[in-house]
Amino acid sequence: MDKQDFMIDMSNRFSSMSKSQKVIASYISDHYEEAVFMTAAELGAQLKVSESTVVRFAMAIGYDGYPEFQKALQEWVKVQLSDVQKMGVKYGGSSQSEILRSVLQSDMDKIHDTLLHMDPSSFETAINIILKARNVYISGIRSCEPLADFLQFYLNMVRGNVFCLKTTSMSETFEQMIRINEKDAFIGISFPRYSMRTLKAMEFANDRNAKIISITDSIHSPMCMYSSCNLLARSDMVSIVDSLVAPLSVINALVVGMCLKRPAEVKNSLHTLEEVWNNYQVYLNDEINFIDEEPMLNYPLRKAEEAEENE
Repeated sequence: MDKQDFMIDMSNRFSSMSKSQKVIASYISDHYEEAVFMTAAELGAQLKVSESTVVRFAMAIGYDGYPEFQKALQEWVKVQLSDVQKMGVKYGGSSQSEILRSVLQSDMDKIHDTLLHMDPSSFETAINIILKARNVYISGIRSCEPLADFLQFYLNMVRGNVFCLKTTSMSETFEQMIRINEKDAFIGISFPRYSMRTLKAMEFANDRNAKIISITDSIHSPMCMYSSCNLLARSDMVSIVDSLVAPLSVINALVVGMCLKRPAEVKNSLHTLEEVWNNYQVYLNDEINFIDEEPMLNYPLRKAEEAEENE
């Protein structure tokens, strides 16, 4: 097995794993820095499963035993740590302005590539799913957490009942989405290194017949296993930092698309917020004029008002 594909391969096998094996895979994905040093017995004790269960897990995903599995995990971790060295090779000797230009150009290329390969029908489907859902659940772990928070914040401007799953515990994740069903939508956001917690939450949502949207990097991403609508955005490692510019642009486009479909609701939300800000002196009146600074939202309403006046 290619050491660079270690986590991807484990994610791809996730749906066929037993309950105990999924617990082990999730822990290794989210805590590989600690798991890499653990023996089978120590890993079992940490997760309250038997040592033999850990060994069977290693064999179930294609290794002769736990020692071979641990060696593969160690090699994979070394690749991740060597990213610092790769950054030194790529940018060593460059001036600060050259680094700035190189990183921004790389992000621009990712946005351009995302634009070329984005499926417009999937984008339209995602907007309709989100607008029609009774509740919307969002999961983004580690570096994807800011994307999930950003999406939740602006979706709340368009519609209510938007929940961002906030926990480091898988059991609490299920508790937060225990009532999810076919009337709801689930948005899973994950890029390499893929999150097992997000994948398990998507599996749970799929089992409950919820509509599932994935925001990920490739059709080969394990996140696509449970989603009926995939929004693909380029997200490569520029250095030791995940580049999330393209995914954020896709999320921005989603929000704008929904705002233009529901301008009245968005304008009412903004008016209500402004009243709250004024009533509770969150902002001084001369510091913000939020509604007037949103011509995009006002435009469809003005067109509708003009049409009524002309009738």
